[in-house]
Amino acid sequence: MIQIDSISKRHGSQILLLEASASIQRGEKVGLVGPNGSGKSTLFRMLMREEEPDDGRITTDRGVTLGWFSQDVGEMKGQSVLEATIGGAGAVSEAAHRLHELEQALADPERADELDRLVEQYGEAQALFESLDGYGLEARAQTVLAGLGFTPEQVAGDVGLLSGGWKTRVGLARILVMRPDGLLLDEPTNHLDLESILWLEGWIRDFEGALVLTSHDRAFMNRIVSKIIEIDGGDLRTYTGDYDFYERQRELAEREQEAQFARQQAMLAKEEAFIARFKARASHAAQVQSRVKKLDKIEKVEPPKRRQVVDFEFAAAPRSGDDVLRFAGVSKAWGQKKIFDGLDLLVRRGERWCVMGANGAGKSTLLKLAAGTIQPDAGEVTLGASVKMGYFAQHSMDQLVAAESVWQTLENAFPRAAIGSLRALAAAFGFTGDEIEKRCGLLSGGEKVRLVMARMLYDPPNFLVLDEPTNHLDLATKEMLMRALAGYEGTMLLVSHDRHFLSGLTNRVLELEADGPHLYPGGYAEYVVASGHEAPGMRAA
Repeated sequence: MIQIDSISKRHGSQILLLEASASIQRGEKVGLVGPNGSGKSTLFRMLMREEEPDDGRITTDRGVTLGWFSQDVGEMKGQSVLEATIGGAGAVSEAAHRLHELEQALADPERADELDRLVEQYGEAQALFESLDGYGLEARAQTVLAGLGFTPEQVAGDVGLLSGGWKTRVGLARILVMRPDGLLLDEPTNHLDLESILWLEGWIRDFEGALVLTSHDRAFMNRIVSKIIEIDGGDLRTYTGDYDFYERQRELAEREQEAQFARQQAMLAKEEAFIARFKARASHAAQVQSRVKKLDKIEKVEPPKRRQVVDFEFAAAPRSGDDVLRFAGVSKAWGQKKIFDGLDLLVRRGERWCVMGANGAGKSTLLKLAAGTIQPDAGEVTLGASVKMGYFAQHSMDQLVAAESVWQTLENAFPRAAIGSLRALAAAFGFTGDEIEKRCGLLSGGEKVRLVMARMLYDPPNFLVLDEPTNHLDLATKEMLMRALAGYEGTMLLVSHDRHFLSGLTNRVLELEADGPHLYPGGYAEYVVASGHEAPGMRAA
């Protein structure tokens, strides 16, 4: 369906692609992976003809329509969420607009002399609208919006009043409602809760067209894709399998290449030693010349391009008392909506709780109560003896000083720390080279998260309260953070929509439901088995 044939592309002095080739067949579900800055978004733009390759070509089968979802959804206001979704759904919305124009023209008495031509055009427009399933458009949009977590009130409300994250969901809904032959989805799970991610998984599995996907959600990738295209170092490499299979194959290929490189280096060293030893001897001139020619003809094996993964050994957290956090008869309401009514909960040292719940169930409210940023209407929230808390929430990023650099932020937080230790910390969270001089005001959302987490974990508290800590983090940083937290000896209370993260780190689950809280011993994986669902909002499924 799509053929990428020996394309090259550079931005300034940076070579993104060099004579790279790949293909995407009808119905294939493809994961596009590669380090930040490797050219994934550029490749998407070239597939959509928004950019052209410098050399080579990209061809798409005749009549194929592509829909691209990116995080930049543009400005939306002055219409309802439903109208914004339908209006941005590509060819079908254009056909609907054309049909509406012709209906108005047919009703205009001043254009009565054009009646025959307008009727003919209306028939053609109606046939096109029907072929695109236009009469099911509104129902389709309602279904998609509900699946992405919109309430009926939000669907009917002004799209301009939504937050940036909810506007991004509208942008995703537009593409799904469009139902093109091929979908290009750039980080579609950002800003989605777990219920919406699970719904999207089901939608994509039922989608009969081709898909090219980038995602920092490992579980999502593994469930969706059956082929990986890796973009790195100017090349496109194709692997048949899910993301876990790709990682294993890449590691095997790197080991094999490293072994080949080592063998060749040993052979070259032996040959060069012979040449150096006997080049001055006339009796060995023929042998020396033969070996020189042999070395000139050998195709050199390149050393594997290992991706830099920096781990940081965090200091041990100080020991707390056995009882870390207690909720005793806690009640909390927002306006007329009662969130908790007499909640009792005890978190003990070493436990790693994840809080599950549908939108509005009170997950973030519970974490705010635990952190003391809000107070209960009734009951008590108390911390145990010697508890030192670290609280991460989205507003934590607002505490960064825009004018300070990454390095100044870390240095100001830990003035007595060794420079080498702070540099290792910065590198572990993805700040290497000149990046440590970048001003906080210029950091992306993901970079801000990394910096806040680095500052929090360098001198670790013994009780971590984490509200969506993996938002905006790439896969490599998530893995590093998981490894760091897996060795953390303190207590954790967290909310996350990343199932891989939850499965690897939790040993207790608190599920918030309309009929009250449910406690599950064991981590997220055990919770799925015991409850029969992956998220509270999917209970009916």
